[in-house]
Amino acid sequence: MVFSSIPSIPISSLSPTSSSATSRSSSSQSFIHQYPRRSLLPSRSSCLWRIECGVVRAMTWRRDGTVVPLGIWQSGDVVGEGLTQSANCQIEALTDVSVTAIAFQDWQPVPEELLSHLKQAHDLMIIRSGRRSDEILLDLLTWLAKRFGQPVNNGTLIALKLTHQDLADFSGLTRVTVTRTLSMFEQNHVIHRLSRQLVLAPDAEVWHYEI
Repeated sequence: MVFSSIPSIPISSLSPTSSSATSRSSSSQSFIHQYPRRSLLPSRSSCLWRIECGVVRAMTWRRDGTVVPLGIWQSGDVVGEGLTQSANCQIEALTDVSVTAIAFQDWQPVPEELLSHLKQAHDLMIIRSGRRSDEILLDLLTWLAKRFGQPVNNGTLIALKLTHQDLADFSGLTRVTVTRTLSMFEQNHVIHRLSRQLVLAPDAEVWHYEI
């Protein structure tokens, strides 16, 4: 994919309301790099990206071409090839994002940052290991709602514009299966659509589909 970044912005010009990660970028030479939605962040083994604003996903591939999700990251998180030890790691912007480059050798993570990476990998592994497509997809939507959810009148809005292919990549299901299962969820009032986003019903976690 070909992309170009918007000209870098000195980090000192950010609003005080920006991510708390901004305050940890102590170097006066640090710059904010901006990338539009669906672009790829440059992959460099010697460089990490601290997300100042927005959401990205990290993924890699098996030899057969199967997508392996590594996590979804948002403001304050640090991502990069060096954290995955995968030579073909790809980081894609799911929203417009602003990031700061950090030299790998200069990064001094707190334990919580490392545990966050491990927990995401564990959570996605458990979700993808489900036996039924409806179970897998509902677990994924519930996980997304807990991480990116916003309360609305009739449930929790998953505040990300994810395509059926995105959900397929994260769940390990096919796009056709995801589309069919989402339609079934709508018919059973487990979810409903709001523009291009999904709202998870309040009782979705206790819903059980009888085959």
